[in-house]
Amino acid sequence: MRSRSRRAKVTYRYQMSYTKSRMGHSQSGNIHVTSRNFEPRSDSCTVLQPDVPLAVVEEILLNLPEHQVVRVGRLVCHEWKELVDSAAHWRERCRREGIQPCDASRHPEDWRLFYFLTKQRRNLLKNPRAEDEFNGWKIVQNGGDSWAVENNSVEVSKNTVPKCFVTSYRLCLKQQLIDLTKEGYSGAFMDHLQPHIKISDWYAQRCDCGCEYQICVELLDQKKKRIYTFEPEPVFFPQWNDTQWCEMTHVFKDYGPGVRFIRFTHGGKDTQYWAGHYGIRVTNSSVEICPAMLG
Repeated sequence: MRSRSRRAKVTYRYQMSYTKSRMGHSQSGNIHVTSRNFEPRSDSCTVLQPDVPLAVVEEILLNLPEHQVVRVGRLVCHEWKELVDSAAHWRERCRREGIQPCDASRHPEDWRLFYFLTKQRRNLLKNPRAEDEFNGWKIVQNGGDSWAVENNSVEVSKNTVPKCFVTSYRLCLKQQLIDLTKEGYSGAFMDHLQPHIKISDWYAQRCDCGCEYQICVELLDQKKKRIYTFEPEPVFFPQWNDTQWCEMTHVFKDYGPGVRFIRFTHGGKDTQYWAGHYGIRVTNSSVEICPAMLG
């Protein structure tokens, strides 16, 4: 009995070492499994099973980091692969971590995809804080003395945001178009689950000049036709106000099927037509796909 236990441990160490040497590596952090089929020794799981029941293996896998389970655990043998690939495994991970769909009546068709997209929630806008000048943005209107980038000395949402975009004395608008498929959100995922889409934008006036702020966020179909639009009334600031950052937020819900793109447009101008850059300032903008409510 002692000999068989020792042999199982040796086989397990060999298996994991051999798997690590064969698996693919991803510097981007995305889920990646080598395309070469890994065929373990036919007796490896036979040796392991008497000493390590699959129920125990599953409990071990549930306590390992999710990327390690995908990249390594599923390559050990066919039984382990079936465990990792099962919907039950990822549904249980979601349950233990308090990850629940925003709409309880809509259950994910792919629990693993749902889990990872929830864990990898991120801002889909590029260069939202003017740290890279205007890279990532399309200038739609460039009135007056045009858009500019300035240093920011006032905290934004209790955080230091060192730079901001600033407008001039005629309307200035800039825009980004987000391709959801390229960002990893397939049409099937968006149509079936209809995850919440949260937008946020921070804007501030100058204390010595009146100004105007505008925002328009559109959900578009495959042909870039509007499905749903958020476009509140412009916000006006009179002259001689305290310089404070304000947040504009909105959450798209129950928007229906067909959403493939998000078009984010914002900007404004000063209302006193002063030469230079005395208009509204914007920074720290964001668009996030929120598949789940985190408990």
